Order: sequence, then structure tokens, then C-alpha cells
Amino acid sequence: MHLCNYYASLMHKLLNANSIFLIVIVWKMIKRKRQQVIRDLIQAQNIATQDELTELLSNADFSVTQSSVSRDLEQIGIVKFNGFYALPQISKGTNKLGLLNLETAGENLIVAKCESGLASAVAVRIDNAQLIEIVGTIAGDDTIFIAVKNAKSQKIVMKRIWEIFER
Repeated sequence: MHLCNYYASLMHKLLNANSIFLIVIVWKMIKRKRQQVIRDLIQAQNIATQDELTELLSNADFSVTQSSVSRDLEQIGIVKFNGFYALPQISKGTNKLGLLNLETAGENLIVAKCESGLASAVAVRIDNAQLIEIVGTIAGDDTIFIAVKNAKSQKIVMKRIWEIFER
């Protein structure tokens, strides 16, 4: 029995039992398994595009779209290095995702410097913290612009970001 058929059968049984709670648990199990397969595929071979990864996941019995693959890559913190997807590499002497420095730029902007290729992963972690003082983030290769509401928010956010990355 294919993995997708197994989960579909399980979901059907759960729907018959009217158990939304269990459906959510199964959905999260599928997502966790899919994201682990993505990590394994990226470590095992050179993958250059989301379409290529979508096809590989389909061959592994996961029904996915390009947009769900895109979300998974962002959540996992996958980066592109020399044209191929790669797991972020942590250098010695840096914190857990490569955040190097925070600086203010005016009253409503914080500039975060990161190790090359890790800005997207750092931005995802900042976004996941859901700090209400942050208006939005934009990540490049090694730099993140973090827009905040005002100067007071700027100080609060800088303190909270350092707390997040010291864990």
C-alpha cells in the first residue's frame, strides 16, 4: 500500500469518527514526514528547482504542489547555494542560524547581517516569533531588512531577536 493511500484510508476512518483533532495530528505527521523527505533528497542529490523537487516528492508518493514545496523549503530553512538547494551550514563561532549582527537604520528599520545564504532561514525564524512590533521582513542572501512601527519598537525587537537566537 502506498503511503498516500495509507494516509487517505486513515483520514477516511477519522472522518467517519468525526474527530477533527485526530485529523490535525495526522496532517502534521504527513507534513513532518514530507519535510524530512525533502531534507533527505536535498542531502542525497543536487536539486536546482522546486519543480524538480515536486516531481521527486511525487515519485515518493507525496501529493504536493509547487506552492506547498515552496512553503516547506522556507519553513525548513533550505537555502540555494551554487544553484542547488542545500541545508544551511552553521559555522563555528556563530549562533544557531547564522545571525551575525543587528544595526538600526533610521527609526523604523533594523538591518540584520547573516552568514552568506542564511538570511532567508533567519527571517523565517524571526517571522515565526510573531513579534507585534514588526511590520514586515525582507531577506536577501546575507541581509534582512526588518521594518518596525517606531523607535521604541526598534529597541524591543532588537532585544527579542537576540533572545530568540541565543536559545
